[in-house]
Amino acid sequence: MRQRFQENRDEKDLIKAKQLLLAGEQELSDKRHPQPMKFPYSAGGISFGREGRVVDGVLDHWHPLEKAQYPAYFTRRDQRKQEFVERWHKKYGEHHVEEHH
Repeated sequence: MRQRFQENRDEKDLIKAKQLLLAGEQELSDKRHPQPMKFPYSAGGISFGREGRVVDGVLDHWHPLEKAQYPAYFTRRDQRKQEFVERWHKKYGEHHVEEHH
């Protein structure tokens, strides 16, 4: 199949090129395995999309002793959180809540 592709790659006749393409696609479909192997975490695999998404805010509720096990991570995380808040305030301004009675 690859050899035929190389032989016809410079085909100028669009009708013949389309026929060759359709014939190649049909041959690929005919020779495809009836039950193709799919990797578990790839699209179509049995485990695709099963990873749970942990919201970053959950880490704010960790006990200080738990955070103490990863000091470099939480130091950098707190620094980045503060930078994010500062950028947000710079872009949108301070948020003021009006009290209603």
